[in-house]
Amino acid sequence: MTMLYIFDLGNVIVDIDFKRVLGVWSDLGRVPLALLQKRFSMEESFHQHERGEISDQQFAAAICQQLGLALSFEQFSAGWQAVFVGVRPEVISIMNQLRQKGERVVILSNTNRLHCGFWPAEYPEVQQAADNVYLSQEMGMRKPEARIYQQVLDKEGFTPDQTVFFDDNADNIDSARRLGIHAVQVTDARVIPDYFASRL
Repeated sequence: MTMLYIFDLGNVIVDIDFKRVLGVWSDLGRVPLALLQKRFSMEESFHQHERGEISDQQFAAAICQQLGLALSFEQFSAGWQAVFVGVRPEVISIMNQLRQKGERVVILSNTNRLHCGFWPAEYPEVQQAADNVYLSQEMGMRKPEARIYQQVLDKEGFTPDQTVFFDDNADNIDSARRLGIHAVQVTDARVIPDYFASRL
């Protein structure tokens, strides 16, 4: 039986680190890093942006206001892209092996246009390792909303019991499990290689 494997992007396929974003903004905005770390939280503007409900510029303005930063949109974007640390090559290798075996491999990410203009060019091997890429902003919904998983299953033609989902966020894992999807929380870089050690 062919299986559907759904991979999240951040801290699953690609390492991300928000401290790097705040570090760039701190330098550009001349605001102490400790102050930014205290003020920073992923509030409603993040969720609206990931669902495509507000523009990149509106999102940048909301975050700058939250943090008390006076940044140009270009400066904001420069910091935003610093989130990407690097790809996890062992996960890319597993995704490619699964596809060679005839399994279906897709990416499902809560993401936004600001990042989508960056990571496909920076990490072409990520898109090449997937049969399809599902992005929250294009779908108008975000994890952990049940309907986003249902839409991926419907489009791919798989049932929950034929699906394995990898994500680093506990809420996303819980909502996928409630649909009957086999979900694995990626708490560190060893989880996925260990999961497939006896399966590939």
